[in-house]
Formats: sequence, C-alpha cells, structure tokens
Amino acid sequence: MKKTLFLLIAVLFCISATAKSEKPRDSKTSYAKTVLQPYVDSGQLPGAISVFYKDGVQETTCIGYADVSQKRPIKMDNVFMQCSQTKGFCGVTIAKLVEEGRISLDDPVSKYLPEFAVLWVLDGSNDSTMTLRKAKNVLTVRMVLNHTGGFPFEISAKRSDVRGGGWSGGAPLRQTASIAAASPIMFEPGTRELYSNTGIDIGAAIVEVVTGMKWEAYLKQEVLDPLGMKATWFWPTDKQLKNKIELYAYKKDAPAEWVEEMGWQQRPYNDSHVFASAGAGLWTTANDQLKFYKMLMNLGVGDNGVRILKEETVKNLLAVSTRPNGLGGYSLGLSAPEKDSDDAWYGHGGAWGTNCSVNWHKKELKLWVVQSAGGEQPWRAEIDKAAERFFAQPVNKSGVDAYTGRMQ
Repeated sequence: MKKTLFLLIAVLFCISATAKSEKPRDSKTSYAKTVLQPYVDSGQLPGAISVFYKDGVQETTCIGYADVSQKRPIKMDNVFMQCSQTKGFCGVTIAKLVEEGRISLDDPVSKYLPEFAVLWVLDGSNDSTMTLRKAKNVLTVRMVLNHTGGFPFEISAKRSDVRGGGWSGGAPLRQTASIAAASPIMFEPGTRELYSNTGIDIGAAIVEVVTGMKWEAYLKQEVLDPLGMKATWFWPTDKQLKNKIELYAYKKDAPAEWVEEMGWQQRPYNDSHVFASAGAGLWTTANDQLKFYKMLMNLGVGDNGVRILKEETVKNLLAVSTRPNGLGGYSLGLSAPEKDSDDAWYGHGGAWGTNCSVNWHKKELKLWVVQSAGGEQPWRAEIDKAAERFFAQPVNKSGVDAYTGRMQ
C-alpha cells in the first residue's frame, strides 16, 4: 500500500514538473526593431516594448527609453498603466465563478445587487428636462461584462476633469455599482453595445457579493499570485514608480512631449484616493502581462504549469463573443471574435496605447507596450507588418518544449 502511494505521488510530481514550459527560444529575428528604430531615432517614439511569440519561439524587443530626459532604457520589468486591459482580469474572475457554478451569465444582476431590479432608460432630453422610461429587459451578468448593458463609460463620480477623479478615483466598486443603478442607462439592456468601464465594475461588484471578498483580493488570490504576477497591482510601490514608463504625447516632425499625468489616472498613483477599478487602473509590467496572456493562449494554464481555468471555460466564455449576433465581438472583458476559427485572436488594448492578443489554436501572441498621452501612432501599421512577417516564418522547434497547455 505504501509502495503504491509512493509511486502515485512520484507520478503526480513528474506530471506537475512536465507541465511547466521552458523559457521560450529566442527567435534571433529583429522584425520589430527594424521598423521602430527610425521613429525612436527621431524622438517621435520615446520607447516601446514588442513581443511576438509563436509556439515556443519568441522575439522580444525593448527599444528606446522609459524616461527620455534621464536616458533610462525601457525594460520588461518597468511598471506601466495598462488601462482597459484590466477588463480581461475581471472577465477571468467572472469566468472562474461561472465554472464553479456560483454564477450564471444569464442570472439577473439584481440577484446579487438588488438595486438593479428597476432600471430607467434615457428616452430623450433637452436643456431643461430628461425623459425616462422603465426598462423592459432584464439586465444580466453577461450584459455588464460584454458592454451591452446600456451603461455610460463612467459614472458621474469618476469624472476625469475633477481633481482626484478618473477610473481609479472617485468611488469603490460597490458604491460605483449603486450609483450606476440609480442613474439612467442609454438603451434597453441587451439590444445595443456601448463600451463602458461601469459595466465591468458592476461585474466586479458581483464577484464581491458572491465571494465575500474585495474584488482585488479575490483577483490576487485566484489569478495574480498563482501566475506569479508579483509586479501587478492597483497601488504600485514608490520604488516601482521611480522606474515606470513615462507618458509622452506624439508630435508630428518633432520629438514626443513628456506629459505629467492623464485626467483618468491622476497622481499620486498609490495613495488613499485610489480605488481598485475593474474597468481600468491596474499597473503591471511586460513580464507580468506575458504571464497572464500566455495563460489565455494556453487555454487556462500558466507558463508555470498552474491551471487557472478549464479549457472549455476559456474556449466558450473568453475566446469567443458572448454578445447576440450582429453586435460585434466581445466576450467577458475581452475583445473576441463572433465566431471561432483557426485564425481567431482575442485580447484587449488600453487607452495609453498598450495591447495584447493571442491565438490559442496556433499558440501565437503579440504584445505591445507604450505610454501614449495622445496624438497619432504612425508606427502601428509598421509593427503590424512586422508581426505578419514574424508569424509567416517557419518555426524551428528543435530543443523547444512545445507544451500547449492542453492538460485537463
């Protein structure tokens, strides 16, 4: 009996060990650097990070500066504001609770947040009056996570033109949800789409009710810590902020201009005025972003072998749209195709120019990090072409662990 138990433990240990993928092999290519170098040399692009990954082979490009004035090179471990890429993290927490049978996407939001039992639709307005009508459709969990709930971008308490406002200022998640419930929605739930931080925050408030935990604490316990994302949080340390990627506004035919802060994310970045927001506001690094998105690419398994979600959960709730047909592709906090295919990508971008998306069928990933404070980004078309060239090349996987994350 003891011998059998010992053998079983040994087998499980071996399975756990082999589930961990090795470090990706350097592609020895420079597609991104080639197209970005002229923009960096001119000063129009202060600095950027690009990662292309294809089934175990990776091109990593860190070019230019995180801080031009101090000539501080941009690095994979510099923190940056990922803005709306935070939405995907909320989507994963919701998907996890659905997987566990603790939430149904078609549950009324009012099952968890009673203040949403009656909603009022804005039916017209002028300078002096506002016409409202009672909503007929039931608002569901699915709708708040895929931007079909009818909510505005942000609630009034998070105005970006008020000092201390913005997505990480103004109100905690449960208060945000209550304000949203008491405010008019823009259309009948489930009939149109309107991009909304508010809806995602409502989803996070539901997580709080179901788990009895703060959403950010649940996120840390169930996603960030298991994936080893130690640099990702809503309150970066002072040490991290000293090395953050600075904000710059694009100037045509001139070097980019440094910008101290943006209205939606105001200094100080880690004091008591900052509340966790699921719609936007999570700080991270390129190294940590790779851990999260490679988990999505590997259908729920992190590069460290830790499973966050089941394969079918990722395929059905995150990698493909949950909206009604004809309303565009969006799943739970992630941009996703309306129909799955071998060429389908899913992921999310952020307001400061960041983006990451994955193709789970081909085990491909493309990550882009800048901190753009506005203006054109003429290098975008060039980096897209560079990605096409990288993914078109044949991959030599000799010596590469081709683990695809398909373990149950």
